[in-house]
Amino acid sequence: MIVLGYSILTIYIFALIYVTLYCLMQFHLLLCYKKDRWNQNETTNFIKSDDYEYPLVTIQLPIFNEQYVVERLIDNVLRLDYPKNKLQIQILDDSNDITLDLSRSKAKEYKEQGFDIEVIRRPDRVGFKAGALKYATPLAKGDFIAIFDADFLPNEDFLKRTVYQFEDPNVGVVQTRWEHINQDYSLLTRLQAFQLNVHFTVEQQGRESGNLLLQFNGTAGVWRKSTIEEAGGWEADTLTEDLDLSYRAQLKGWKIVFLEEVGAPAELPAEMNGLKSQQFRWMKGGAETARKMLPTIWKSDISFQRKLHGTAHLLSSSVFLCVFIMGIFSVPLLFLIKPAGIEMGYLMGFLISLIALVFVYLQANVFTNWEGEDKVKRVVKFFLIFPIFLALSMGLAFHNSLAVIQGLLGKKSAFIRTPKFNIAKKEDSYLNKNYFDLKINFATIFEGLLTLYFLFALFAGYWTDNTGFYVFHFFLMLGYGTIFYYSVKHLKYK
Repeated sequence: MIVLGYSILTIYIFALIYVTLYCLMQFHLLLCYKKDRWNQNETTNFIKSDDYEYPLVTIQLPIFNEQYVVERLIDNVLRLDYPKNKLQIQILDDSNDITLDLSRSKAKEYKEQGFDIEVIRRPDRVGFKAGALKYATPLAKGDFIAIFDADFLPNEDFLKRTVYQFEDPNVGVVQTRWEHINQDYSLLTRLQAFQLNVHFTVEQQGRESGNLLLQFNGTAGVWRKSTIEEAGGWEADTLTEDLDLSYRAQLKGWKIVFLEEVGAPAELPAEMNGLKSQQFRWMKGGAETARKMLPTIWKSDISFQRKLHGTAHLLSSSVFLCVFIMGIFSVPLLFLIKPAGIEMGYLMGFLISLIALVFVYLQANVFTNWEGEDKVKRVVKFFLIFPIFLALSMGLAFHNSLAVIQGLLGKKSAFIRTPKFNIAKKEDSYLNKNYFDLKINFATIFEGLLTLYFLFALFAGYWTDNTGFYVFHFFLMLGYGTIFYYSVKHLKYK
């Protein structure tokens, strides 16, 4: 009993240490971010004189079955405030539904208005998004390539606020901050915005301020064409071709600039299964990129700090695996703590990870993205949302752990894009629309079983008079239960 108890405790503590180290790395990014804000000078003026020679820019719009947003995307891109004769628009449409007809109709409409716009369709969909970008890049006329996914609506001044950064010959990529056109649509979209706000403030700006390795986020950014070519081009051997190429480019000496002050509005997934498919792609792709790039990173001549933070960045999805392990093994610990004579009080020291996380999310949301609201209301809203966010993040642990394990083991799978339904206002609806999978899968069934598992853990904690895990098990039960409920509920819509 003693050996079993301490064996399980060792596994639990190992996972807990991993999560704690990750949170402390996040806190270090927060310190870098705060230092940058304290020393921040006025933003460089991006408005150029009338005789300024703007460079030729190719805009690439990778599309696959996006009938609800493709017209909105093309109309928005063609409204960019940029010289018409300096724009080339490539619609990379691999669709096998009505989307292709919509793309071609829009291209014809704008071509008649004098725009250099065309639909590029490959003979096959090899390589998914990465394959489409690789196919079209040699056809790009511009020295700079802007990329927008189907759900993005760049502001009119987007190009003028980004291309001037390339006056520095070392800059290979400019990434902008994602904004959210439908963050108030539901609790689900609010929680997504809550998390993404951290990445597009503390994480990205913190990495730039600390001279660490950043990433291009796949959309709402601009590449120097020669950077893509020198870094080896787009490759489809991971599900996060953007993260992969970002690291290869930086290891070649190119610099990524993150512009926190330039926002690019986009639509968040409005239903649970779309969110889960997005999460799976991001988590698995991150693990695949870690498997691919970590040996190269550690053999490179970049600084130890850059290697360390780069490793933490690429392995960040593994946090979900550790949270899952902690949850599973915490339940048998309830029955083994007293018989094995295990003292659990010292684990309270690991609460530093939660405290660090609170500060990171406070900065990204209360003190940055919610600045226009009343300060007291901001703080109250934060402490209402944060526990719910924490529970749902825990509830995604099993689903995301499957993605991480597949990625680390090198198991390949298709690129499953996240469908969008033109959801911008609360009255908009995704009901009775296409792109829904009506079959319940193994992961969802197991999430239902995990809900019961942690409900049992709550009763077991009471029965064994061991309430040390009570809050943890309650959050796990709430998280898995919520994920399971909405996963099943959203299967109904077609």
